[in-house]
Amino acid sequence: MILIDPPLWPARGRVWSHLVSDVSYAELHAFAARLGMPPRAFDRDHYDVPSELYEAAVALGAEAVGCQELLARLTRAGLRRRKRYRPRASAPRPAPPVPR
Repeated sequence: MILIDPPLWPARGRVWSHLVSDVSYAELHAFAARLGMPPRAFDRDHYDVPSELYEAAVALGAEAVGCQELLARLTRAGLRRRKRYRPRASAPRPAPPVPR
């Protein structure tokens, strides 16, 4: 099933929703294509959907759910892809003193 949370996420001068599938990425990509979403809107496990397309997504059959419900169902389906943590590069350590 395709799920969408409310448009609550501000970024780049707009407000966004998340569109996910609790079945497969193939289902998600097919739905996003019908909605007219560009492939660049896909981020790891969801599409970022601008608020002006929220109602269209629901009209196409996306189930409107809260943010926590969306995340819980995505996780239960085994489709959650978390961001990889990359430790910050620390400043290089100074070389040890040269004995004289």
